[in-house]
Amino acid sequence: MYANQTVGQIKLDATTEDNFFNRIRRSRTWVTLTNWEYWPMWAANLPLAIIVLGYAIRARRLFFFSAVNPVIETGGAWGESKFNILRRIPDNHVPATILVKKGTDFQAVMQRMQEVGLTDWPVIAKPDVGERGFLVTKIKDEAALRDYLSNNPIDFLVQKFVELPLELAVLCHRMPGSRKTTITSICIKETLKVTGDGHSTIRQLMQGSDRARLQLARFEAEQPALMRHVPSPGQSLELEPIGNHCRGTMFLNGNHHIDEELTSVFQEVLSQMDSIHYGRFDFKCDSIEQLRTTGEFKVMEFNGIGAEPAHIYDPAYPILDKYRDIYNQWKVIFRIYKIQAANGVQSMTTKEGIQRIKEYMAYKKSISSATIDQ
Repeated sequence: MYANQTVGQIKLDATTEDNFFNRIRRSRTWVTLTNWEYWPMWAANLPLAIIVLGYAIRARRLFFFSAVNPVIETGGAWGESKFNILRRIPDNHVPATILVKKGTDFQAVMQRMQEVGLTDWPVIAKPDVGERGFLVTKIKDEAALRDYLSNNPIDFLVQKFVELPLELAVLCHRMPGSRKTTITSICIKETLKVTGDGHSTIRQLMQGSDRARLQLARFEAEQPALMRHVPSPGQSLELEPIGNHCRGTMFLNGNHHIDEELTSVFQEVLSQMDSIHYGRFDFKCDSIEQLRTTGEFKVMEFNGIGAEPAHIYDPAYPILDKYRDIYNQWKVIFRIYKIQAANGVQSMTTKEGIQRIKEYMAYKKSISSATIDQ
């Protein structure tokens, strides 16, 4: 009897302990700390800051990188206009897009959309200057667009929602004066989804996934009715159509797809983008094979110097390899800068760069305050 009670007590203690550690492992803090992709920006980017500072010392120019893409504000490091960049990409690769200036009348927006063929819903609305998916919204109808215009007093884009099935991010570069293009990163994006079992709600399915659980509070605030929906067994439901990491999209390493055929596709496009030598195409296509053979894809955004080799966010990618690839990224940027400097292309002065940072921080503060006040 005593022995059985002891065993029972041990079993109870073990279960309690197991539940305790399960709660820890399922906590937001644990998931964040044990997965590099969720580390705070300051922690993940500390080695990057050291790398960039080292090259800045060699260049004797703190903002040397701004000379790499001189037609993009700051070279694309921060505060750049998305519309300014999109209009430098060949038209056949850009979905219909308009720039809506702050204070534009709603009817004027609708008229401009008609003029460029933006006649079908949904569309995408996003700030002309922004980052990491902030205020990027899928707009389902006129009423939702009117609300977006009223609630966000900023310059923003309205863009055709691209329905193509595969979303990729391809980082590439070319040396000044050369058409030859090199691809250094291919990222395959898998948007946030859950698969139904016939009895669990969306909320319960999200709680069972580390990635989805980190998005749960946002979904409960924005789509409470969806959280109570019970998908059919085997039904795959896309929760977030915006392929952004901070919105739950999984980034996967696709570098094994890099080959001559794929490189030639982006060489043809990048060589037509005058005075742009480095950046990442974020786009959709039918498939990688179709991309190789037809060269057809639609670019939602092109990011300059601030673009990361997005494949490093693959959860299975070793952390030392992540920082090796970041170092190699900036090694290329520095090489391009040296050629640009030799050709007389000037980078921002320290005074200009600091002023740009102040302006951008003031802008971010203003739009954050406006959003909170609504």
